[in-house]
Order: sequence, then C-alpha cells, then structure tokens
Amino acid sequence: DAGSSVEEMEFNWDEYLEDTGATAAPHGSFKHVDTSLQNGFAPGMKLEVAVKSDQNTYWVATIITTCGQLLLLRYDGYGEDRKADFWCDILTADLHPIGWCEQNKKILKVPEGIKDKIPDQEEFLQRVLKGACSAPANLLEGLHRGKNPLDLIAPGSRLELQNIRDSLEAWIVNVVENVGGRLKLRYEGLEDSDKFDQWLFYLDPFLHQVGWAAQHGYSLQPPSAIRSLRSEADWQEILKKVKEEEEESSVPTDLFKDKPVIGVHSFSEGMKLEAVDPMAPFVISPATVLKVYNDKYFLIEVDDLRPERPSSQRYICHVNSAGIFPVQWSLKNGLHLSPPPGYPGQDFDWADYLKQCGAEAAPQSCFPSLTSDHGFKENMKLEAVNPVDPEEVCIATVTKLKDSYLWLQLEGSKKPVPECIVSVESMNIFPVGWCETNGYQLRPPRKAIVNKQKKIAVVQPEKQILSSRTVHDGLKNQELNSSDSVVINGKYCCPKIYFNHRCFSGPYLNKGRIAELPQSVGPGNCVLVLKEVLTLLINAAYKPSRVLRELQLDEEAAWHGHGETLKAKYKGKSYRATVEVVRTADRVADFCRKTCIKLECCPNLFGPQMVLDKCSENCSVLTKTKYTHYYGKRKNKRIGRPPGGHSNLEVAMKKPNKRRKRRKHFFVHKKKRSSTSVDNTPAGSPQGSGAEEEDDQDESELSHSLAQDRDKRKRKLRTFSFSDDENKPPSPKDIKMEVAEKLQLDSNPLEWSVADVVRFLKSTDCAPLARIFLDQEIDGQALLLLTLPTVQECMDLKLGPAIKLCHHIERVKLAFYQQFAN
Repeated sequence: DAGSSVEEMEFNWDEYLEDTGATAAPHGSFKHVDTSLQNGFAPGMKLEVAVKSDQNTYWVATIITTCGQLLLLRYDGYGEDRKADFWCDILTADLHPIGWCEQNKKILKVPEGIKDKIPDQEEFLQRVLKGACSAPANLLEGLHRGKNPLDLIAPGSRLELQNIRDSLEAWIVNVVENVGGRLKLRYEGLEDSDKFDQWLFYLDPFLHQVGWAAQHGYSLQPPSAIRSLRSEADWQEILKKVKEEEEESSVPTDLFKDKPVIGVHSFSEGMKLEAVDPMAPFVISPATVLKVYNDKYFLIEVDDLRPERPSSQRYICHVNSAGIFPVQWSLKNGLHLSPPPGYPGQDFDWADYLKQCGAEAAPQSCFPSLTSDHGFKENMKLEAVNPVDPEEVCIATVTKLKDSYLWLQLEGSKKPVPECIVSVESMNIFPVGWCETNGYQLRPPRKAIVNKQKKIAVVQPEKQILSSRTVHDGLKNQELNSSDSVVINGKYCCPKIYFNHRCFSGPYLNKGRIAELPQSVGPGNCVLVLKEVLTLLINAAYKPSRVLRELQLDEEAAWHGHGETLKAKYKGKSYRATVEVVRTADRVADFCRKTCIKLECCPNLFGPQMVLDKCSENCSVLTKTKYTHYYGKRKNKRIGRPPGGHSNLEVAMKKPNKRRKRRKHFFVHKKKRSSTSVDNTPAGSPQGSGAEEEDDQDESELSHSLAQDRDKRKRKLRTFSFSDDENKPPSPKDIKMEVAEKLQLDSNPLEWSVADVVRFLKSTDCAPLARIFLDQEIDGQALLLLTLPTVQECMDLKLGPAIKLCHHIERVKLAFYQQFAN
C-alpha cells in the first residue's frame, strides 16, 4: 500500500463529491451516530450557575446548545435575547443541578443585567422552575462530570459479547480501541493475539455490560473458536480476575439505555425464510430456523444441500434482526435469490422446495415491518465498513434500494468486494466525514480524484482549533464568551439542526417541500451539517437558483467563516455559487437565524432549537396579507429578466451557441460579458458566463416594437458611475433628491443594473415594491420602458400603488432626457 498513501493524504470528500457529481447521504439517516453524539445534556434543561460578576451568588440558567463538554447557557430572565449567552466548560465551571443552592445554603441572586426585568425574584423562580427539567446531577458531579458518556468506554474497559455463531453464550471482551463508538474488541484471555478481534458499534444488541449473562441466565464461557487455546483452569482463573477488577474496568449501565429493545418473536423450528448472512452480506439465500432458544433468540442456518456440507453458516437472530425476509420476498422485489448449494438446476422455485423439504414458510407476521421512509437515494455516497475486512471503512455508493435495504458498492478496498446488502439501520454505515471527524483512516478510491492546482491556488483562512486542554487553561472566570471557538480535540461539534415545519416559510421556500424535509440534520461536523441543511433548503425552493443567489458569499464582505460551493438545478440548468458557512457550534444558532432572515422566513424555521408548540417569533399570526400584495398574486407575465441567476453564479449551459442566438430576441438582456469556458471559471466569479440566463421563453413576453425603439435610443453615453457588480449596490450619494421633486442623477439609467434599480426604489416611498423588480430582474433599460398599463398588468398592482410607482419612473425618465439623451 506504499503507493496509495499519497492518494490517501490528498483525498477530500468535498472535491470528490464535486468531481463525481454525487451527493452525500443525509446525516439524519444514521441514527446510531446521532445517538453517539449525545452527552446527556439537552437544550431546555436548567441548572444553577455562578454569576460571573459575583462568584458568591448563583442564578438559574437554561441550556441553549451542547457541544461535547461545553454548554451554551442563558440566564433566565433574558428571554429571547441572545447577546448575553455564554459558554461553560462542565469540567471547570461552577455548575449545579436545580435545588443545589437551597441544599447548600448558597445565594440565588438576579444578575445585574436583568435586575430591572425581575421585580419579584421569588415569584419569577416559582414560575420558570414549574415543570422544568434539571440537568442530571451525576453529569455535573463526581467521576463522570463533563465526560461524554461514549468516552467512558475507554481502552481497557470490559464488556460481555454474545456469541452470534453457535449458541446463546457470552464471553468477556476488552475494548482495544474506541472510534466514535465503534469498538475494537478482544476476547479476555487473548491479550497477545488479535486474530479473533471484532469491531462492533457500542449500541449493538449483542454487546452488554459485565454481569449481563448472569442476570439473564446465560452461560459465561469462551466461544468454541478460542476455547482450545487455554485450559479450563485458565479460563476459570480469568473469570475470577475479571470479577475482582469489575468495578475499575466496568462501564456505566446507563450507557446502553439507547440500545434497541429486543422484542418477542414467533418463529418455530424448521420454518423456512430468506436471509442474508451478516458475515458475507452479498446474496440472499434460502435459510431455516434451526433452533429456538427462547422468546427472544433463535438460530438460523443458511441452507446447504451438499452431502459433505463443507461449512455451516449459522447465526443467532432476534425479531428485529436485519437480513431476514419472508419466502418470495426476493421474487416480489425483482431480486435474485441464490439457490442453496447442491440444488438441482438454477431455476429455484419456493413451492417445489418447500414440498421437497416437507417444511413450512415462516408467516409474514414473524418479520419486522420494512419501511422506505429514510433519507437514502440511489448514487448517494457514505462511508461503510468492509464486511470482509472490518478494519477497513470505505467510500460506498448506494446502487439500489428496496424497502429498508441498501445495496452498496465499496470503493478502495484492498481486495475487490461484491455489492453489500445492508439495512438502513445498520451500525456499520456512517455519514460522509465520519472517519475524518473521528481520526480514522478512510479508504479512498484507488485513483483519488484530486485537482492539485486547485489545492495550491485556493487559500482559506486557517482553522482555529481549540483543544479541551486549551479551554481549561484559558478559563480564568470558568466561562467562555459565546463568540469563542468550541472545537474540541480537532472535532467540529455542530448541534442537531431542526426543520420547524410549522414556522412561516416565506416567499422563496415551497411550504410543501419544506414539510417533506427530515425533522433534523446532524449533529456532526459543522461545515458538513450546514452544507447539507443549505442544500436541502435550496432544493425546497420554488426557484432553487434564486435561493442560491440569496445565500451566496458577497465577495466584498468580510470573510468570517468557511466558503463552500453549493449547487442548484432549475429548468435543466445547473448553477454553482460560493456560500459562507460557520465552522464552530457557538456560531451555528446565529448563522441559522441570519440565513432565515435572508430568505425572509421565520427566524426559527431551521436552527438548533426545536419549535414544539408555539414559535417564539409568533410567526403563526403572520397571514399572507403582508406578502400577497408583493409576492402572491403575480401572473406569469414578466417584464424584466428571466428568473434566477446572478453575476456570481456559475451556470453549466448546453449548446452555448444556440443560447446566444436566442438571447438577442429577449425583451431586455445584459451587456455581453467577455468570458472563458464555464468549466474554467471559478465558483463565485463575476465572469460566470450566462449566469443570469435562467431563461424561460414563456415567461418573457417580447415586445418587438419596444425592443426596436429601445435599440434606436441606445447610444454611446458617458461612463456609468454605479457599480456594474450587482453584489455592490450603489452608494446613497449616487442618487440626489431635490426639494422640488426634480431628480438629479450621477449616472445614466440605461446603464443601471438590477441592483441599482432596486437601490433607487428603496430610496423612495415605493420601497416595498423593490422586491418585484429584483425578482423580475428589471434593470435600467427595462425601467425606462415601463408605463402605467404595463405596470398594472404585469405587476398586478392596484391603481394607487401603480400611479405612485410610475410617478418615480417618470422622474427617472425626465432626468434621463435632460441629462443624458442629448
């Protein structure tokens, strides 16, 4: 593998997704990863915190966001005001559960900043604490204080593992490594050998805390595969040692509270079914229930009709085990069922087979219900464990979906692997970026797609990684300001982002599509989670390219975060733009709120807080009346540019020659830009050729005579003083209003961009109508052609607003003829 090490170093998920045109499977589809990131604290919990200005007093605070061992808190009494939010490190800050002050005779006192808001402290506390959920005391005190529960499974910890091959036995295993909850386990007694090591996620139903076997009446003995390696006396001595060291090596029982609950099954011995061997999940085969142990577990064996039966594929199952299906499931889903070895002929028939075997098919009621309600789609990318070599985590592509099952093609494995069949709830699949976040080597494609020049040319602001030790050393007052970085041990901790479907979705986003979005995304890597959230929003828009334009990074603005290239598709064309996202959890809430405001929706439409009953913005009382006049009643007629697009958006166009030929017939079109091939134009470049041309002939009603008239009046005029870049609106100084209503212009309206027109309208009493001009991309040339009938018909305005608007348009026309039309 010496030759592949360079490729491994250079592999980058973002570039790979861009170059392959693929999308990442949504973070919310990996429930086990979501569970592993929970730290026991939850937004909304309350606790008592030392007041920064007076360490001898305390006040009640509410958890806003969690990130590893850091909590974002807000003192009760600040309401929705986020300015005083602050970060605390659980390990060092003076934090306590509700009631601690009373028990320890400490003073609860309102902080100075909100004293005037709380005239009666006792009444206020009774009100806010009624029915409140206190932060768990065991997470704020003692050995477990400040630790992510998952981190308590450290190397050297002991667990019990059921044998999934032969019978209901269990044996002690040692944790060798913990990678984000994925555990490398070694049987107790084999400390010097890794031959029988196994990788399992800590929530695996066959993994338990020490003492589980004795509590449930199962035998605790080494599996047959390793039993002969030591004498019976040695094994007994090992058991004795484990019991003596149980306290120091055990993990907390509550760590397994989120494990799937195993229900009661109804299988009987001899029943036939279809199954996928979890150790070789490449084919679906006929199988038999070989033995029923109790109401929870039964043994399955993959059928083999050969007399010599070289090997036996058998494993323990329960009612919710993945990879077991009723007879005929493959046929009904158009899938291939692999006949048992030794079966005569290739055309397998279940009816004949059951008759030959004298067996019955397991009824449908025995099997778990399958669902197609997940976030996976064909061609999505993710990270998956190689079933042949569990040390490897590879790039995987979804090639097929059937109900709750995925067919995955693994890339980059040391040895080629057939397509794997896995459940959507498998704990051996992970979201894009999981390996990087947890410091584990992802197997890249054999030929990593890398643009080295791009890597050299693009210079991003350096990340400021704040280790947990740096946090401890820098906490003089045992607090962090809400603006501080919250990256722990190089891991970007983004809280879960909720889509609050009840909130007002605004003019850009389609309410129906918003309702179809997943309830939440994340938690995980901040950049990846926010990129996924924005992509979902873009795809939920009426015009995705328009939302992409609203979100794109303003090249003139100061860069405070991380630039990500996002894409939008609309009417057969693809658009790209650079969008700024934040890197750290402390800025996520503010980022989501500001993005909502950009999109003119409720500030709580998406963000790290779930809206349960009533939105804090009271957006439910917003009727469409406020927006209908400007957004809701438009007809299909348009008087400006075709929809979408932006000078900084990069559009992929087919047949550019034909496009240019068609453009000359448009009612209004931009000055031709000199541009190179779109493929060579960096995302976010003003030279993105054809970026505005998300055109729709049906929406652009042409007026040939008007166009001819306009062309006659066009002539070489003096240099335009406004910015040609729509990202940079003109300065207010560019528009001079005289007392006598006479308009003095510093630039020629014929040369105005859309942004210039919008800026002018915003300086008048018709400012609310500016959005129509922006939506329909009316530039200066189009503005000068507007008349009262045109405005009324195409903008669907009532007579009063239309007359008022036309008054300002006439002032621009008059100034144009007086100043520039000589």
